Amino acid sequence: MNRAKKLAAGAAVLAMFVSAGASAELALDGSVVSSGAQSVRAPFGGVVEDVHLRPGDLISVGDPVASIVTTKVYAPQDGVVGSVCALEGDSAEGVIKRYGAVLYIEPVNRYTVQASTEKAYNSSSTKYVHIGEKLYLSCTQDGSHRGTARVTKLEPADEAGITKYTLEVTGGDFYVGETVGAFRSADYASESRVGRGVVAQAEAIAVEGAGSVLRLHVQPGDSVERGQLLFETVEGTLDGLYAGDSAIPSSLSGVVATVDVQNGASVTKDANLITVYPFESLQVEAQVNVLDLGAIHEGDAVEIEFDVDPDSLMRYPGRVESISYLATGGADSKSAGEGNQKYYSAYISFAADGHVRLGMPAIVYLNENGKNPDEATGEE
Repeated sequence: MNRAKKLAAGAAVLAMFVSAGASAELALDGSVVSSGAQSVRAPFGGVVEDVHLRPGDLISVGDPVASIVTTKVYAPQDGVVGSVCALEGDSAEGVIKRYGAVLYIEPVNRYTVQASTEKAYNSSSTKYVHIGEKLYLSCTQDGSHRGTARVTKLEPADEAGITKYTLEVTGGDFYVGETVGAFRSADYASESRVGRGVVAQAEAIAVEGAGSVLRLHVQPGDSVERGQLLFETVEGTLDGLYAGDSAIPSSLSGVVATVDVQNGASVTKDANLITVYPFESLQVEAQVNVLDLGAIHEGDAVEIEFDVDPDSLMRYPGRVESISYLATGGADSKSAGEGNQKYYSAYISFAADGHVRLGMPAIVYLNENGKNPDEATGEE
């Protein structure tokens, strides 16, 4: 006879002795159940990726559950980060409402020129400029300051046929407020003059975003290139809390009950990602014969035995938390002898760990008089 059969036979013998009124240890058959599942929820919204869990997997606090795809915001042009107005966890919309942008970039090209064709050379070709056109600048005072520029903005011509346009200074040194002429020719020939304007300091570039700022990748003073990652946002609010990463860690340790999302699914903040049977929710549900109800009480100390290893037994101390008032089995029996087959469920708490699995069979031993083992034997 193998060990499991011996234990089962022993438990049956013990149960018969107790039912007969003998003074013996009460042994109850049971199995591991959960008192309830809890959810791990999305702290922010977005598209889910990297879900690799299955029902029945073990999970610990801090283990990754999934990742949420972020919205990445990149530098629109080269420059230096002048100011960062947001903190990680802030609402981008709230920051923009207060400061006008999430962050500002001071452009590499520090000057602009607000020009017009009013002082252009009097010819049909010099009355028109084009977006992106390269022009040559020379100060009107003495020509000592020269440089290059690019047309970045055009306004519709007015009734007199004069067009206003904006230049981005791409080379040379000028003074703010200085008047310069704009030429198509590098030799500054008057016949190529397409207008005149005043030098102004280039405005900082406002960089906006939507949602909540999850991560900042730059700080004031950093040099950035066009296309460089500046920050990442996610949908919804983080309530001003620093999230740290797009990977969502588990807040629970236990057994995965259900996986509620799939890769590529869109979720909102607080959506269920997974449900978990926490270790602290695991109990043993044991069946108590109606004739044994007088021998077991809520609060009794018990010992739980799991026979899952032929070479060793797993034993855990436990405590009777509750005994059901609903019987199972024999409810409709008409034979007097079958009435003894009614059973009630007793729920026993214990400190479960990774060795204990849901549904695992167990034998519950009630210590003498419900005392702990030392008290029952009188040992110190």
